Amino acid sequence: MTSINYAWSVLGGDPALLARVTTVPRAGTLAARLPVRRLGRACVGACALAAAELAARRTGQPQVPAVRVDDGAVAAAFTSERRLLVDGRAPVQFAPLSRFWRAADGWVRTHANYPHHRARLSAALGLPGNASPEDVAARIAERTAVAVEDAVQAAGGLAVALRSPEEWAAHEQAAEVAARPLVERGRLDEAPARGLAPLDAGTAPLRPAAGVRVLDLTRVLAGPVATRTLALLGADVLRLDAPWLPEIPDQHADTGFGKRSATLDLTTDRAAFEELLASADVVVTGYRPGALDRFGLAPEALAERRPGLVVAQVSAWGAYGPWGARRGFDSLVQAATGIAAIEGSADRPGALPAQALDHGSGYLLAAGVLRALTEQSYDGGGRFVRLALARTARWLTAAPEQEPEPEQEPVRDPHAAADEADRTDEGDQTGEAYEGPDAWLAETDSALGRLRYARSPLSFTGGPADWARPPVPWGSDTARWA
Repeated sequence: MTSINYAWSVLGGDPALLARVTTVPRAGTLAARLPVRRLGRACVGACALAAAELAARRTGQPQVPAVRVDDGAVAAAFTSERRLLVDGRAPVQFAPLSRFWRAADGWVRTHANYPHHRARLSAALGLPGNASPEDVAARIAERTAVAVEDAVQAAGGLAVALRSPEEWAAHEQAAEVAARPLVERGRLDEAPARGLAPLDAGTAPLRPAAGVRVLDLTRVLAGPVATRTLALLGADVLRLDAPWLPEIPDQHADTGFGKRSATLDLTTDRAAFEELLASADVVVTGYRPGALDRFGLAPEALAERRPGLVVAQVSAWGAYGPWGARRGFDSLVQAATGIAAIEGSADRPGALPAQALDHGSGYLLAAGVLRALTEQSYDGGGRFVRLALARTARWLTAAPEQEPEPEQEPVRDPHAAADEADRTDEGDQTGEAYEGPDAWLAETDSALGRLRYARSPLSFTGGPADWARPPVPWGSDTARWA
């Protein structure tokens, strides 16, 4: 069972359709000790196949359009936040307090890109809000890594102790994560099929999610990648943010292609949200589990008010176990689950060549939505789709005997030498040449300025090559359907 086969199987797809997928291997893309290239190829391939399947269903074509997965396109897309230029300016990826720090007995990874997270980190360490990196380094060096993790998490901030794969495997949260499928899927109700209008097979480009209304309640980065993908495929995606919680502008631009962006205060504008929900087809959430439940946004509560709805959720650690309510980001999950140890050296933790847990989970989430729409067209019913970055991390790091993934490489010694042979995937030394990401980058004018960006890696016969429109400034649209 190859990686794409496995991803397609957990999405409930017909295995016969895998014959429609071809891949273009390019050695040197997403090079790492772990098989990041295969993960990217699998997630994008499964998503593209789900899009092609829905396209065939809506056009009435007897054969699903052919899918092509190019490692070069995947690599560019998985680093899209680093490829973005706004009027020639490169974005800032991480704030000064988002990094690894030496603790008294190891390492700690913090995330403080947002002002409120920076303030909570500083407060947990007994420092003023304007604490310098030197102040933070000195305070963390006095404490154990787990003590820092616990203190910062208790303050509502974001920090995790670096763990080896063995240490993570022994953790209670790891056991909870391992007990779940890579993609959790199920029914929410037995509502009758809400048929999508047929599409003309001759339409160019063919956008299989045309007419689908998506409420996007997501932030950094997996959820926005999923909804950006649905927008590429023709969905009317309306991103909603709290007016007091602005997004990092460059991050919003990178994941905002094809979408509209509005602000809505759920504490005071519930009627406006309910009006949007009444004609929504899909709701995608990316906040920590339970954070939106008080607004009636749990999947069951949403489906009760809007029967037949598809609800897609993504979180860092999963909605279960002792860390189920914790905040998290890709970099923190890499540190906690042993990935940073595997990719590092004896002297310092490392990182994957991309935020692959975010991007991979994002494409799988979009694939889950597309498959749910296809299944609904046959037998109705509201659906839910759930992913966790930590579960995607388990797939990436699992040895063959631990996961039905024979193509996967076993976990290597975290302190093994990172020679070039270690940094390629077995079997990928042949294929087309890779000369960098330029072939998969494009430029466009927008209200934000002249943008250079990575095109979507989804490719199927007749499908879209690019988004219908560029991103818009954060909160610049009205909270209503187009």
